[in-house]
Amino acid sequence: MIFANPYFLLLLLFLPLLAWLKGKRGQESAFLYSSVVLVKGITSLTRSQAGSILMKLRWLALALLIVALARPQIGEGEAKVKASGIDIVVALDLSGSMASEDFELRGQRANRLVVAKDVLEQFVSKRISDRIGLVAFAGKPYVAAPLTLDHDFLSQNLARLNLGTMEDGTAIGSALTAALNRLRELKSKSKIVILMTDGQNNAGKVPPLTAAEAAQALGVKVYTIGVGTRGTAPMPQVDAFGRKRYVQIPVDIDEETLKQIAQRTGGKYFRADSTATLRNIYEDIDRLEKTEVEMKKYQRYRELFMWVALPGLVLLLLEIILSNTVWRKLP
Repeated sequence: MIFANPYFLLLLLFLPLLAWLKGKRGQESAFLYSSVVLVKGITSLTRSQAGSILMKLRWLALALLIVALARPQIGEGEAKVKASGIDIVVALDLSGSMASEDFELRGQRANRLVVAKDVLEQFVSKRISDRIGLVAFAGKPYVAAPLTLDHDFLSQNLARLNLGTMEDGTAIGSALTAALNRLRELKSKSKIVILMTDGQNNAGKVPPLTAAEAAQALGVKVYTIGVGTRGTAPMPQVDAFGRKRYVQIPVDIDEETLKQIAQRTGGKYFRADSTATLRNIYEDIDRLEKTEVEMKKYQRYRELFMWVALPGLVLLLLEIILSNTVWRKLP
């Protein structure tokens, strides 16, 4: 068993101190006396057994709730799975222009990022034997998920990606370099980068074609996808009255550079101007060559939070009920 937030366990160290301070301070009397001589006969009395039990219930309940905050987890073991030998890193554009709503998803207008995430999620679900990683980029790239066979973990990180969380811009060359860094030390049958963007390189320190040359030297195939309709696209904006309206902005995809990146690395360039087209592109990429090798995959941990928190809450409730009913006493 492990704890996801073990630092909360430090709070347990304070419980004995709090118990000592509470016992030392004691409670204020309910009545005032002009002289302690009047109550001299009861000053030697010890704490009642009921009061001791109530205090123990309270401290035990607090201890259980603190342990629950530390999120105890139990490992469900490990299982061997077949890996294809293909390692894939997806570089996904999170620049502001990805908010353009020129796609449809399930009959509703949707922006490019929402559709890209939905299609990518389905692609990942089909590639159960591939190690897949995720690089998100705008003005700068960052690794959203390392290469992994744990696709549940990958999906959780994909779901967290949102627009407006990064410095705006489109650093295509830097994003491709970040993806290559995930792949270069790995020994695999095939290494692939899927680069999705809807703009031109206008940020980062690495020119896209320089990154393409590095990919070629490392034997990494790059599949590039230009996302967006042709001509103009509707960009949502909120006016002074809080109403949503659309402004047509030009679609500015550097198709020539994306084609050259794919060409130099033995990949292929695709243009996705609709949800159906994007799905077809991923189906095309899904037909890549596969070879099987055996690898270990560590399964997810099972959360034990409720199994610890619930008894703690029950004990706390029991202490409150007893102290206000059958074991009620004057303060």
